[in-house]
Amino acid sequence: MVIVGCRSAPVRDVWVGGLSDCSKSPSRPETRPTLLARNGFIVDRRLPWFVNRTAALDAVVFGVDIQSGDVRGDAPSYALVVFDGESVERDVVSRRKLRRRIEDEEPAIVATDNMYELAEDKDALIHVLGSLPDETKLVQVTGDERPEPLSRVAKRHGVPYGKDPMEEAEAAARLAAANVGQEVSAFTDTTEVKVSRGRSTGKGGWSEDRYTRRIHGAVRKRAREIESELDAAGLEYERDVTEKYGGFSNAVFQVSARPQDIPVSRARSGDTRVEIERQRRDGIEFKPLAKRRDHVVVGVDPGTTTAVAIVSLDGTVLDVYSSRTDDTAATTEWIIERGRPVVVAADVTPMPETVEKLRRSFSAAGWEPDTDLPVDEKKHRTREEAYDNDHERDAMAAALYAFDHHADQFERVAGKVPPQYDVGPVIDRVVAGEESVETVLRDLEDDDSEDEDTTAHEPRELTDDEKEIKRLNARIERLESHVDDLKETIKRKDDQLSEKDKQLEKARSEGRREVRKDREVTRLQRRNEALERKVDDEQEKREALADKLERLKALWKLDHSNFADVSEKQEGLTPVKVVEQFTKDAIADADERFGLVEDDIVMFRDASGAGRSTAQQLANIDPKIVLRNGNLSDIADQVLFDNDIPVAPAEMVTVQEVDELAVAREGEIEAAIEDWEERAADRRKEQNAEMVDQIISEHRADRPTSEN
Repeated sequence: MVIVGCRSAPVRDVWVGGLSDCSKSPSRPETRPTLLARNGFIVDRRLPWFVNRTAALDAVVFGVDIQSGDVRGDAPSYALVVFDGESVERDVVSRRKLRRRIEDEEPAIVATDNMYELAEDKDALIHVLGSLPDETKLVQVTGDERPEPLSRVAKRHGVPYGKDPMEEAEAAARLAAANVGQEVSAFTDTTEVKVSRGRSTGKGGWSEDRYTRRIHGAVRKRAREIESELDAAGLEYERDVTEKYGGFSNAVFQVSARPQDIPVSRARSGDTRVEIERQRRDGIEFKPLAKRRDHVVVGVDPGTTTAVAIVSLDGTVLDVYSSRTDDTAATTEWIIERGRPVVVAADVTPMPETVEKLRRSFSAAGWEPDTDLPVDEKKHRTREEAYDNDHERDAMAAALYAFDHHADQFERVAGKVPPQYDVGPVIDRVVAGEESVETVLRDLEDDDSEDEDTTAHEPRELTDDEKEIKRLNARIERLESHVDDLKETIKRKDDQLSEKDKQLEKARSEGRREVRKDREVTRLQRRNEALERKVDDEQEKREALADKLERLKALWKLDHSNFADVSEKQEGLTPVKVVEQFTKDAIADADERFGLVEDDIVMFRDASGAGRSTAQQLANIDPKIVLRNGNLSDIADQVLFDNDIPVAPAEMVTVQEVDELAVAREGEIEAAIEDWEERAADRRKEQNAEMVDQIISEHRADRPTSEN
């Protein structure tokens, strides 16, 4: 066995086998290496189509196996192996400690040979999957619903294995680190973000309506903030809100992303609460860790900005990429992760040196046009594809024109390949290795025959039953081949349907984006109209306040006899504040318009109808005198009398009114007050006399009657 290091290899691999020429692709059976040593692992190259790890582990893998006890019991213990690609840490932990370490260290993978060693049933397993950190995967290294024995999987991939639980945990960790196994998933890539009330809308420190309005307004504000954050992150989502008094009672966002990709976190603050939950699947789903690497056609546009496009062997654009900063190694790595190049193409002639080096590193066939491709032809060929810049368009056009050039050859080779062989490797050897289809198929048949038992024996005559069995077996093989063809046709149709579904979803997404855009425009228009109405209201308030200020200035001038603008004729006058009715609303309105303060002279145009509370409201202001038109109610008169507030008929005072302002002569006011005081003194004497008479009467009534 020979170990060969190739300087032109695009990744840091070591080929183990009989490969002696680094310039050739290890595609021929006699030169293809059996094993590939990569990052400390031996990877079986006889398992084609799968991506192997091309870089050292950049995260931690936990291998887990039951050490003692039963998962259905109260306290099972686990053998835990922590593997980071180089060092191995071993420990025996309880279930609680295992979960705590997973939460604290957030490993990339938790690997086990049986997922039901972590949970007793399906519901418990879903709970475990929901409790894992967002970046952590649960991997069953032995397969999906029908797992293989761990010993067989470990042997197949060259990983050390022992029956001790700690050795099984280490084998699971190493297998998962080598991309072996199935990821166990119970959740979709859609996440529900819910904004709701953080507290009850019952009575708080103020009225219930204002309290409820504040909470609903806070929910609406937080929902709009989250909507802005999702838009800024370019995420697709659907919003459903429940409008309530003052705002929203809740808002639910269905976001097409995982929780770790959403710029929103769970929180509860004051009036709002934000909850994030991934949507569950109907059941448990298994996804392989390794990805298929099909043979592809690659188009490259080198320069200050390097662009690369990947096209499948059926002419479908799979991916496109451009960068101003990545070097050749990064570009090569990007291509490796997406397929195996059969043809590397350029859009100009001769092929640029950078593209030629890239072609040689993959040992792929090259393609270049007879003359440089015109811009209008490149635009026409890529008219149905999406790209971000001209460099991506040029790379895509080169790949598509290269596919057009080889399309007939691809179809012809595919038609000659039997169903039991993969088409991609055959096309690779025919196009890139310039071999004939017959030679490649002969080599594949020879490889198959080498695996069969070659023990020499003498042929014998078959019995009739054996001949019938042989005939039926041949028929079965033909039918199975036909079934494989039909399955391939179904798969191709399914792929076409999937592509149509993607196009439909893209169209729906565009429609939703337009709807959100129209909704935002409508919202902004409504907000603008509301602001305009608010400006008009403020302008009206401003004008009313200006009028009120002018009235107050005039009233102040009348109230200050030494003011420079007061004429000699106005000396000896005092302001009178006129109130329309003796009611609470009228008093409050007058107080708002020109103010009511202590020692004011208040005149009521209509003094009838006042009750105790209204009279007490006026008494609390403590006016100097109250001038009335009409009669006061007895109860109102008594309240004012008890508070020593003079009350006089308005006819006793000459009141002159100008608009809302009024003045009276101070002498007449003083005379009215003196008249009230005289009447008040007489009234008090009468009340005192009545009180004395009442006391005497009560005393006589209480004294016992003398007996005769």
